[in-house]
Amino acid sequence: MAGHNKWSKIKRKKGVADAKRGAIFSRIIKEITIAIKEGGSSDPDFNPRLRLALSNAKGANMPKDNIERAIKKAEDSGSESYHQPTYEGYAPGGIAVFVECATDNLNRTVAAVRAAFNKREGSLSTSGSVDYLFERKGIFVIPSDLKDKESFELEVIDSGAEDIEYDQENDEITLTVSFEDFGNMQKKLEELNIEPKNSSLERIPLNTIELDVREAKKALGLIELLEEVEDVQNVFHNLEMTEDLERELA
Repeated sequence: MAGHNKWSKIKRKKGVADAKRGAIFSRIIKEITIAIKEGGSSDPDFNPRLRLALSNAKGANMPKDNIERAIKKAEDSGSESYHQPTYEGYAPGGIAVFVECATDNLNRTVAAVRAAFNKREGSLSTSGSVDYLFERKGIFVIPSDLKDKESFELEVIDSGAEDIEYDQENDEITLTVSFEDFGNMQKKLEELNIEPKNSSLERIPLNTIELDVREAKKALGLIELLEEVEDVQNVFHNLEMTEDLERELA
């Protein structure tokens, strides 16, 4: 899991430009819409997926007005609904890539994803070609300013924490749980009055592939281009983030 998590942290370190922030807000609005449509409720107390989306909206500093407009629009029975297709393929160097999307136009989305793979020397493959190389995990990133870390660790371990990673440089803690324990951890953090900076269900690679810096940057070029596609929600990969590559991206 080191490769994907390190890449996520590097992106956060770089900061969020206005254009990137707009893309993040767009993705959160789609997630709010999907949560309300599928959950059948705009009350986060009765809709865990919506509660997650709203938590991430706060973590991304999304304005309250934007959140309220998104909820109101999703409550409208005539508002657009989103498909959630996934695409699988390979980046240069044999790096496995899994793409999650949310779209109101499947033809537009598959064309944009295919174009990104072709432009960056990747190859779009068939469903199931790389899915087995990943496992679903829940990831919670929370502030590290805890009064009693020992008590906190006991609490989250009881709620299913498989890994607790302290990041002193960014003053945060990353908790990893199984897919099945995601809801339990979400409830536990609420009980502890801890608001995550970010919570997500991710596809963590079972094994990572190490490439030389030149080839790794080519693979990351595809990953970054896919993340810029309007309908793409998440991109997961199994590239090992080596120290040489981290220095090159710093």
